[in-house]
Amino acid sequence: MPDFHAEARPATLPPLAAPAPRIAVLIPCYNEEVAIPRVIAAFRAALPQAVIHVYDNNSRDRTVEAARAAGAVVRQESLQGKGHVVRRMFADVEADAYVLVDGDDTYEAAAAPEMLRRLFAERLDMVTGIRVTEEAKAAAAYRPGHQLGNAVLTGMVRRVFGDRISDMLSGYRVFSRRFVKSFPALASGFETETEFTVHALELKLPVGEVRTAYKERPAGSASKLSTYKDGFRILRTILILVQRERPLMFFSAAGGLLLLLAVLLAVPLIRTFLATGLVPRLPTAVLSTGLVLLSFLSFACGLILDTVTRGRQEAKRIAYLAIPGPDFDPAHIPVPCDRRDPQGQRA
Repeated sequence: MPDFHAEARPATLPPLAAPAPRIAVLIPCYNEEVAIPRVIAAFRAALPQAVIHVYDNNSRDRTVEAARAAGAVVRQESLQGKGHVVRRMFADVEADAYVLVDGDDTYEAAAAPEMLRRLFAERLDMVTGIRVTEEAKAAAAYRPGHQLGNAVLTGMVRRVFGDRISDMLSGYRVFSRRFVKSFPALASGFETETEFTVHALELKLPVGEVRTAYKERPAGSASKLSTYKDGFRILRTILILVQRERPLMFFSAAGGLLLLLAVLLAVPLIRTFLATGLVPRLPTAVLSTGLVLLSFLSFACGLILDTVTRGRQEAKRIAYLAIPGPDFDPAHIPVPCDRRDPQGQRA
Protein backbone atom coordinates (compact mmCIF):
# COMPACT_ATOMS: atom_id res chain seq x y z
CA MET A 1 0.00 0.00 0.00
CA PRO A 2 1.49 3.36 -0.94
CA ASP A 3 2.60 5.65 1.86
CA PHE A 4 0.77 8.93 1.19
CA HIS A 5 2.55 10.68 4.05
CA ALA A 6 6.06 9.97 2.84
CA GLU A 7 6.49 13.39 1.27
CA ALA A 8 5.35 15.09 4.48
CA ARG A 9 8.09 13.47 6.56
CA PRO A 10 11.00 15.79 7.23
CA ALA A 11 14.26 14.70 5.74
CA THR A 12 16.91 13.53 8.19
CA LEU A 13 19.38 16.37 8.69
CA PRO A 14 23.07 15.56 8.68
CA PRO A 15 24.81 16.04 12.04
CA LEU A 16 26.33 19.45 12.52
CA ALA A 17 30.09 19.58 12.33
CA ALA A 18 31.80 20.14 15.68
CA PRO A 19 33.02 23.73 15.95
CA ALA A 20 36.73 24.38 15.98
CA PRO A 21 38.04 25.56 19.36
CA ARG A 22 39.20 29.12 19.85
CA ILE A 23 42.87 28.96 20.83
CA ALA A 24 44.82 31.79 22.43
CA VAL A 25 48.60 31.86 22.82
CA LEU A 26 49.51 34.02 25.82
CA ILE A 27 53.06 35.40 26.02
CA PRO A 28 54.10 37.55 29.00
CA CYS A 29 57.14 39.69 28.11
CA TYR A 30 59.70 41.90 29.79
CA ASN A 31 62.61 43.16 27.67
CA GLU A 32 62.40 40.38 25.05
CA GLU A 33 63.07 42.44 21.92
CA VAL A 34 65.46 39.80 20.54
CA ALA A 35 63.43 36.68 21.29
CA ILE A 36 59.78 37.70 20.86
CA PRO A 37 59.71 37.78 17.02
CA ARG A 38 61.02 34.20 16.94
CA VAL A 39 58.47 33.03 19.51
CA ILE A 40 55.56 34.58 17.58
CA ALA A 41 56.76 33.14 14.27
CA ALA A 42 57.23 29.67 15.78
CA PHE A 43 53.77 29.55 17.34
CA ARG A 44 52.12 30.97 14.23
CA ALA A 45 53.66 28.09 12.27
CA ALA A 46 52.68 25.48 14.89
CA LEU A 47 49.16 26.84 15.53
CA PRO A 48 48.01 28.83 12.48
CA GLN A 49 44.44 29.02 13.82
CA ALA A 50 45.47 30.58 17.16
CA VAL A 51 45.38 34.24 18.15
CA ILE A 52 48.72 35.27 19.67
CA HIS A 53 48.57 37.75 22.56
CA VAL A 54 51.70 39.46 23.88
CA TYR A 55 51.43 41.27 27.20
CA ASP A 56 54.29 43.68 27.80
CA ASN A 57 55.33 44.30 31.41
CA ASN A 58 57.03 47.71 31.33
CA SER A 59 59.78 46.73 28.89
CA ARG A 60 62.52 49.30 28.37
CA ASP A 61 63.55 48.01 24.94
CA ARG A 62 61.60 47.62 21.68
CA THR A 63 59.61 44.54 22.73
CA VAL A 64 56.25 46.18 21.96
CA GLU A 65 57.30 47.33 18.48
CA ALA A 66 58.86 43.94 17.66
CA ALA A 67 55.74 42.05 18.78
CA ARG A 68 53.40 44.29 16.78
CA ALA A 69 55.60 43.98 13.70
CA ALA A 70 55.43 40.18 14.05
CA GLY A 71 51.62 40.33 13.97
CA ALA A 72 50.68 39.68 17.60
CA VAL A 73 47.92 41.37 19.57
CA VAL A 74 49.89 43.52 22.02
CA ARG A 75 48.62 44.77 25.35
CA GLN A 76 50.35 46.11 28.44
CA GLU A 77 50.26 45.49 32.19
CA SER A 78 51.77 48.16 34.43
CA LEU A 79 51.99 46.12 37.66
CA GLN A 80 55.47 44.59 37.59
CA GLY A 81 55.74 40.81 37.85
CA LYS A 82 54.74 37.72 35.89
CA GLY A 83 51.92 36.90 38.31
CA HIS A 84 50.27 40.28 37.66
CA VAL A 85 50.57 39.74 33.90
CA VAL A 86 49.04 36.25 34.11
CA ARG A 87 46.14 37.61 36.16
CA ARG A 88 45.46 40.28 33.52
CA MET A 89 45.76 37.86 30.59
CA PHE A 90 43.39 35.34 32.16
CA ALA A 91 40.84 38.11 32.82
CA ASP A 92 41.06 39.78 29.39
CA VAL A 93 41.35 36.99 26.84
CA GLU A 94 38.36 34.85 25.82
CA ALA A 95 39.12 31.44 24.29
CA ASP A 96 38.37 27.73 24.61
CA ALA A 97 42.00 26.73 25.22
CA TYR A 98 45.00 28.76 26.31
CA VAL A 99 48.68 28.18 25.59
CA LEU A 100 50.88 30.00 28.11
CA VAL A 101 54.56 30.28 27.20
CA ASP A 102 57.46 32.52 28.17
CA GLY A 103 58.67 35.02 25.59
CA ASP A 104 62.34 33.99 25.80
CA ASP A 105 62.36 31.44 22.92
CA THR A 106 63.46 28.55 25.15
CA TYR A 107 60.39 26.33 24.66
CA GLU A 108 59.48 24.16 21.67
CA ALA A 109 56.48 25.61 19.82
CA ALA A 110 56.03 22.39 17.85
CA ALA A 111 54.93 20.65 21.07
CA ALA A 112 51.87 22.91 21.45
CA PRO A 113 49.59 20.95 19.05
CA GLU A 114 50.29 17.70 20.91
CA MET A 115 49.59 19.39 24.25
CA LEU A 116 46.28 20.73 22.90
CA ARG A 117 45.32 17.35 21.46
CA ARG A 118 45.85 15.76 24.86
CA LEU A 119 43.81 18.53 26.51
CA PHE A 120 40.83 17.85 24.23
CA ALA A 121 41.17 14.08 23.77
CA GLU A 122 41.50 13.35 27.50
CA ARG A 123 39.35 16.29 28.66
CA LEU A 124 42.14 17.68 30.82
CA ASP A 125 42.35 21.07 32.49
CA MET A 126 46.11 21.57 32.46
CA VAL A 127 48.90 20.07 30.37
CA THR A 128 52.46 20.96 31.39
CA GLY A 129 55.44 20.97 29.06
CA ILE A 130 58.14 18.95 30.84
CA ARG A 131 61.53 20.46 30.04
CA VAL A 132 64.06 18.09 28.50
CA THR A 133 67.49 19.28 27.39
CA GLU A 134 70.11 17.69 25.20
CA GLU A 135 73.03 16.49 27.31
CA ALA A 136 75.57 18.61 25.43
CA LYS A 137 73.50 21.80 25.89
CA ALA A 138 72.03 21.14 29.33
CA ALA A 139 74.42 23.39 31.29
CA ALA A 140 73.73 26.44 29.10
CA ALA A 141 69.96 25.98 28.74
CA TYR A 142 69.05 24.66 32.18
CA ARG A 143 71.62 25.68 34.78
CA PRO A 144 72.49 23.08 37.46
CA GLY A 145 71.36 25.45 40.22
CA HIS A 146 67.96 25.84 38.58
CA GLN A 147 67.66 22.07 38.08
CA LEU A 148 68.46 21.43 41.76
CA GLY A 149 66.06 24.13 42.92
CA ASN A 150 63.27 22.82 40.69
CA ALA A 151 63.83 19.25 41.93
CA VAL A 152 63.76 20.32 45.60
CA LEU A 153 60.73 22.61 45.30
CA THR A 154 58.81 20.17 43.09
CA GLY A 155 59.59 17.39 45.58
CA MET A 156 58.16 19.45 48.44
CA VAL A 157 54.92 20.10 46.56
CA ARG A 158 54.64 16.45 45.47
CA ARG A 159 55.02 15.28 49.06
CA VAL A 160 52.37 17.64 50.44
CA PHE A 161 49.82 17.98 47.61
CA GLY A 162 50.26 14.86 45.47
CA ASP A 163 52.76 13.30 43.08
CA ARG A 164 51.02 13.93 39.75
CA ILE A 165 53.53 16.53 38.52
CA SER A 166 57.23 16.30 37.68
CA ASP A 167 58.18 19.87 36.60
CA MET A 168 56.32 22.36 38.78
CA LEU A 169 58.21 25.44 37.56
CA SER A 170 57.78 24.94 33.81
CA GLY A 171 56.63 28.12 32.06
CA TYR A 172 54.99 26.18 29.20
CA ARG A 173 51.41 25.08 29.84
CA VAL A 174 48.07 24.56 28.13
CA PHE A 175 44.86 25.27 30.05
CA SER A 176 41.18 24.69 29.54
CA ARG A 177 38.80 27.62 29.70
CA ARG A 178 37.30 26.46 32.98
CA PHE A 179 40.74 26.36 34.62
CA VAL A 180 41.62 29.88 33.47
CA LYS A 181 38.30 31.46 34.40
CA SER A 182 38.16 29.85 37.86
CA PHE A 183 41.84 30.33 38.80
CA PRO A 184 42.21 33.03 41.52
CA ALA A 185 45.70 34.22 40.39
CA LEU A 186 46.98 35.74 43.64
CA ALA A 187 50.74 35.59 42.95
CA SER A 188 52.73 38.59 41.77
CA GLY A 189 55.93 37.10 40.34
CA PHE A 190 57.48 33.86 39.09
CA GLU A 191 55.75 31.95 41.89
CA THR A 192 52.61 31.91 39.73
CA GLU A 193 53.71 28.51 38.33
CA THR A 194 53.59 27.14 41.88
CA GLU A 195 50.05 28.49 42.20
CA PHE A 196 49.00 26.74 38.97
CA THR A 197 50.27 23.42 40.25
CA VAL A 198 48.87 23.62 43.77
CA HIS A 199 45.48 24.84 42.49
CA ALA A 200 45.20 21.87 40.13
CA LEU A 201 46.38 19.31 42.69
CA GLU A 202 44.28 20.70 45.54
CA LEU A 203 41.05 20.58 43.49
CA LYS A 204 42.08 17.21 42.01
CA LEU A 205 41.71 18.52 38.47
CA PRO A 206 42.66 16.25 35.53
CA VAL A 207 46.20 17.14 34.45
CA GLY A 208 48.74 15.77 32.00
CA GLU A 209 52.33 16.24 30.87
CA VAL A 210 54.13 16.28 27.52
CA ARG A 211 57.89 16.14 27.17
CA THR A 212 59.25 19.11 25.25
CA ALA A 213 62.70 20.30 24.26
CA TYR A 214 64.18 23.12 26.31
CA LYS A 215 66.93 25.21 24.74
CA GLU A 216 69.23 28.10 25.51
CA ARG A 217 68.09 31.69 25.15
CA PRO A 218 69.01 33.39 21.86
CA ALA A 219 72.18 35.49 21.87
CA GLY A 220 71.54 39.05 23.02
CA SER A 221 68.74 38.26 25.50
CA ALA A 222 69.14 37.92 29.26
CA SER A 223 67.28 35.88 31.86
CA LYS A 224 65.09 37.79 34.34
CA LEU A 225 65.12 34.92 36.85
CA SER A 226 67.24 35.40 39.99
CA THR A 227 68.28 31.97 41.26
CA TYR A 228 68.32 32.83 44.98
CA LYS A 229 65.82 35.70 45.21
CA ASP A 230 63.12 34.00 43.14
CA GLY A 231 63.96 30.61 44.67
CA PHE A 232 63.27 31.94 48.17
CA ARG A 233 60.10 33.65 46.93
CA ILE A 234 58.86 30.34 45.53
CA LEU A 235 59.78 28.55 48.78
CA ARG A 236 57.88 31.21 50.73
CA THR A 237 54.89 30.75 48.41
CA ILE A 238 54.93 26.99 49.00
CA LEU A 239 54.93 27.50 52.78
CA ILE A 240 52.06 30.02 52.51
CA LEU A 241 50.07 27.62 50.33
CA VAL A 242 50.67 24.77 52.79
CA GLN A 243 49.43 27.01 55.62
CA ARG A 244 46.43 28.09 53.51
CA GLU A 245 45.47 24.76 51.94
CA ARG A 246 46.72 22.30 54.60
CA PRO A 247 46.20 24.22 57.86
CA LEU A 248 45.78 21.13 60.02
CA MET A 249 49.12 19.76 58.82
CA PHE A 250 50.85 23.13 59.13
CA PHE A 251 49.62 24.04 62.62
CA SER A 252 49.98 20.46 63.88
CA ALA A 253 53.64 20.57 62.87
CA ALA A 254 54.07 23.94 64.59
CA GLY A 255 52.27 22.65 67.69
CA GLY A 256 54.39 19.52 67.74
CA LEU A 257 57.60 21.57 67.66
CA LEU A 258 56.37 23.79 70.51
CA LEU A 259 55.38 20.75 72.56
CA LEU A 260 58.75 19.09 71.96
CA LEU A 261 60.58 22.25 73.07
CA ALA A 262 58.40 22.44 76.19
CA VAL A 263 59.19 18.84 77.09
CA LEU A 264 62.94 19.38 76.61
CA LEU A 265 62.82 22.36 78.97
CA ALA A 266 60.65 20.52 81.50
CA VAL A 267 62.64 17.28 81.79
CA PRO A 268 65.48 18.73 83.95
CA LEU A 269 62.93 20.54 86.12
CA ILE A 270 60.95 17.36 86.71
CA ARG A 271 64.12 15.43 87.63
CA THR A 272 65.11 18.12 90.14
CA PHE A 273 61.59 18.22 91.60
CA LEU A 274 61.47 14.43 92.02
CA ALA A 275 64.87 14.46 93.75
CA THR A 276 64.46 17.50 96.02
CA GLY A 277 60.80 18.49 95.95
CA LEU A 278 61.83 21.96 94.77
CA VAL A 279 61.52 23.91 91.52
CA PRO A 280 64.63 26.12 91.55
CA ARG A 281 64.22 27.55 88.02
CA LEU A 282 60.74 29.01 88.13
CA PRO A 283 61.08 31.14 84.92
CA THR A 284 61.96 28.00 82.94
CA ALA A 285 58.92 26.23 84.40
CA VAL A 286 56.68 29.15 83.41
CA LEU A 287 58.19 29.17 79.90
CA SER A 288 57.65 25.43 79.51
CA THR A 289 54.01 25.77 80.65
CA GLY A 290 53.48 28.63 78.21
CA LEU A 291 54.91 26.59 75.33
CA VAL A 292 52.53 23.71 76.13
CA LEU A 293 49.58 26.11 76.07
CA LEU A 294 50.76 27.56 72.74
CA SER A 295 51.13 24.08 71.26
CA PHE A 296 47.53 23.18 72.13
CA LEU A 297 46.38 26.56 70.81
CA SER A 298 48.18 25.80 67.55
CA PHE A 299 46.42 22.42 67.28
CA ALA A 300 43.06 24.14 67.88
CA CYS A 301 43.80 26.76 65.20
CA GLY A 302 44.62 23.98 62.76
CA LEU A 303 41.29 22.25 63.40
CA ILE A 304 39.29 25.46 62.99
CA LEU A 305 41.12 26.62 59.86
CA ASP A 306 40.82 23.13 58.33
CA THR A 307 37.04 23.56 58.41
CA VAL A 308 37.33 27.03 56.85
CA THR A 309 39.64 25.67 54.14
CA ARG A 310 37.16 22.90 53.32
CA GLY A 311 34.49 25.53 52.72
CA ARG A 312 36.85 27.54 50.48
CA GLN A 313 37.67 24.42 48.47
CA GLU A 314 33.98 23.68 47.99
CA ALA A 315 33.40 27.25 46.75
CA LYS A 316 36.32 27.00 44.30
CA ARG A 317 35.05 23.64 43.08
CA ILE A 318 31.57 25.04 42.47
CA ALA A 319 33.04 28.01 40.56
CA TYR A 320 35.06 25.56 38.46
CA LEU A 321 32.06 23.35 37.70
CA ALA A 322 29.99 26.36 36.64
CA ILE A 323 32.12 26.61 33.46
CA PRO A 324 31.68 23.93 30.75
CA GLY A 325 34.64 21.63 30.23
CA PRO A 326 36.61 21.23 26.97
CA ASP A 327 34.47 19.30 24.48
CA PHE A 328 36.14 19.60 21.09
CA ASP A 329 37.37 17.17 18.48
CA PRO A 330 41.16 16.74 18.79
CA ALA A 331 41.27 16.37 14.98
CA HIS A 332 40.99 20.17 14.80
CA ILE A 333 44.56 20.34 16.11
CA PRO A 334 47.01 19.03 13.48
CA VAL A 335 50.27 17.66 14.92
CA PRO A 336 53.40 18.30 12.83
CA CYS A 337 54.40 14.97 11.37
CA ASP A 338 58.10 15.73 11.71
CA ARG A 339 58.07 16.52 15.44
CA ARG A 340 60.23 14.19 17.45
CA ASP A 341 60.29 13.41 21.15
CA PRO A 342 63.24 15.04 22.97
CA GLN A 343 64.69 11.54 23.35
CA GLY A 344 64.76 11.15 19.56
CA GLN A 345 61.55 9.19 18.93
CA ARG A 346 58.78 10.47 16.69
CA ALA A 347 55.98 12.02 18.75
